[in-house]
Amino acid sequence: MTDPTAGPAALGIDIGGTKVAGGVVTADGTIVATARRATPGASVSDTEDAIAAVVEELADGHDGDLVGVGVGAAGWFDRTGDTVLFSPHLAWRNSTLRKDLAARLQRPLWVGNDADAAAWAEYRYGAARGADLALMITLGTGIGGGIVLDGRLRRGSHGVAGEWGHMRVVPDGRLCACGNRGCWEQYASGTALGQTAREVARTSPAAAARLLERVECEPDRLTGEDVARAAADGDPLALELVTEVGVWLGQGIADLAAVLDPEVVVIGGGVSKLGEMVLAPARSRLERALPGRGFRPGPRVVVAELGPQAGIVGAADLVRQAVREGEA
Repeated sequence: MTDPTAGPAALGIDIGGTKVAGGVVTADGTIVATARRATPGASVSDTEDAIAAVVEELADGHDGDLVGVGVGAAGWFDRTGDTVLFSPHLAWRNSTLRKDLAARLQRPLWVGNDADAAAWAEYRYGAARGADLALMITLGTGIGGGIVLDGRLRRGSHGVAGEWGHMRVVPDGRLCACGNRGCWEQYASGTALGQTAREVARTSPAAAARLLERVECEPDRLTGEDVARAAADGDPLALELVTEVGVWLGQGIADLAAVLDPEVVVIGGGVSKLGEMVLAPARSRLERALPGRGFRPGPRVVVAELGPQAGIVGAADLVRQAVREGEA
């Protein structure tokens, strides 16, 4: 049997709203070189130029063979990964990204969602190693994620599985960028943390005095990052707001467990840096909200191990797998 942790390195590329980050990743998941460019998000061709520049820099600096290039990007892809259906922070709309990059890069290629790539990385090398059914939840500006079942990344019939953030949890609740109201990411994300803080600061500035000191008493400037830093410093209101995000997180995990019954749920993204401040209330809520609680096991809820590098590591391993199976 071929050892999946042996063989040549691959390139992993992670495309976000502000940067194109790439790395040379060995078969055991180690990043041995990195490069980045700014993301010119308003232009498809300029974004592809930035991707090609990162690939060229990394390839020129690597002495050994490279099996291919894996590209993970924020957006909705079709099942094959050939087409970006929509990207909220970039210019892709029904764009043939895989075809365009394959023509430019002339290398074996895997293209797909960045959260899917992160989920695969955590399954292969991180907190979900060996799980038969693992879910990844990425908490950042919104909520994304991925599914690994029986050793395969599952992208759904149309390629957009794992968009947990758009489950409706509050009928007629906060308006979401997807066009619906009451989506989960409006209550359990970095954006939600900032929005709730601004609402409290406007209606009860005395209660939010310590938070407002951080933004020169201008509530509209408060962000989720401000709240996270204040919580780490022990601000009681900030801790309360972080706990509220954790409760919403736990409720959503309970709903996912009712449908999918995962072995482990891995929490990644920027909000995961809060660690037990958000995970402890999430686990507590999960225990109280899990359907059939007391008569069935629930999933383990753990923080991601690979941090912001997960997308690069996962994309590189997915192109390695695609080449091995003749699909790249």
